[in-house]
Amino acid sequence: MQVTRHVLLTGATGGIGTAVAEAFAAQGTFLTLSDHDPDALRVTASRFGAGAATLAADLTDPRAATVLVEEAWAAHGPVDVLVNAAGVYPSLDMARVEPAAWDRLFAVNLRAPVLTTAALARLATAEGRPGSVVNISSGSALRSRPGGGPYASSKAALEMATRAAALELGAHAIRVNAVSPGFVLVDSDCNPVSAAYAEAIGVNPLGRPGTPADIARAVCWIAGPEASWITGEVLRVDGGSSTGALHLPRIWQTDDTRARAAHPPLAAATTTEEDAR
Repeated sequence: MQVTRHVLLTGATGGIGTAVAEAFAAQGTFLTLSDHDPDALRVTASRFGAGAATLAADLTDPRAATVLVEEAWAAHGPVDVLVNAAGVYPSLDMARVEPAAWDRLFAVNLRAPVLTTAALARLATAEGRPGSVVNISSGSALRSRPGGGPYASSKAALEMATRAAALELGAHAIRVNAVSPGFVLVDSDCNPVSAAYAEAIGVNPLGRPGTPADIARAVCWIAGPEASWITGEVLRVDGGSSTGALHLPRIWQTDDTRARAAHPPLAAATTTEEDAR
């Protein structure tokens, strides 16, 4: 008989994924950890001893997401929580994007979480079990950046897929939510960022960059029983970045300087009797 929760986590070797694994492990949860690199997976899993198992998966393979959930369920019992943390962030200009790069990005960032959620839903409903899914989105879903258009598109689509799944699966006691991190520097070789980008994007009302632990706490909370009446939501954990543009000046300055239009406004149009005819 299954006594502890079983969490299936993709992207487990990444900075946020590892932090999520650590947070769930601290709650006594059994973990099935998945990523594309078996060696990196074994290193991550070694932190948790008998409390973790590994299943390597290449999520660019159309069958991999479904097989992953089915194998985790068969090997270690029903999956109570699915966390889709796998993601790639290549720098791709919208005018230069190639079909293969676009397809790979959407395969990992969108298709895989959609298919893992579908597989979990089929298995859980067949046994009459509840479930909880947490997708890792991004602030880019709301606001793109140069070179980040395809990535932003994939995350915007993931947020809609989250809401759509929540709508359909709620009747089966399966909750589907997303956590949307602000900028979190994880020093990833897979998704590197420049120092200039990190400095520019790290400004937020709370005045500090995010940490993987900030995101992990949010994931554990929204996946758990304290959030049992929440589904279809996107929890933005971003230090307030999504509230507005903190770096812009006030619209009206105290020195009374005023922006002037480059050209005078057009005179009001008048209609003559000749025009009317």
